[in-house]
Amino acid sequence: MKGVLIMGSSRSDGDTAAIAGKLKEFSSFDTIDLKEYNFSYYDYKHANLQDDYLSLMKRIILNYEMLVFVTPVYWYSMSGIMKVFFDRITDILDEEKELGRQLRGKKMAAVSCSQSADPGEAFWFPFMETARYLGMEYAGSFHARLLKHSIPETESARISNFAGHLKNEIVNKTSVN
Repeated sequence: MKGVLIMGSSRSDGDTAAIAGKLKEFSSFDTIDLKEYNFSYYDYKHANLQDDYLSLMKRIILNYEMLVFVTPVYWYSMSGIMKVFFDRITDILDEEKELGRQLRGKKMAAVSCSQSADPGEAFWFPFMETARYLGMEYAGSFHARLLKHSIPETESARISNFAGHLKNEIVNKTSVN
């Protein structure tokens, strides 16, 4: 089974991409950059169902067992594009119920990065509760602290350890099923 790093940042070549690159190096997970897709905010009338969101979610759900959300810390929260991605989960629960049900039993993790210390428990709450609500297993959280837009060697080692943890989570899921 495979894992995917879902990167949501305002820049495709910034600190978040560097962290996602390290995670990919240590885990061999695929990477999806949300900036490469055209999807808009959640709409109660579902008028935007023809954008890229549903096709992207179908690809993710059908091909991956582990979803790892990688985001910078923007104003004490996930990035705007990541928040929109999460808000749009409602579309698969309302309009594509069978697809949404396939999230049950999959694993989710979250990774943040900034030049500050870990953002604290409140930051991780939306990820943990979304996993719980969707029937997914939450595989953990990780915060990488960058210094002057570079990854210190100590952080690289921590990223490697977390990537190993994620790979083990997939192996454990596969061996149980």
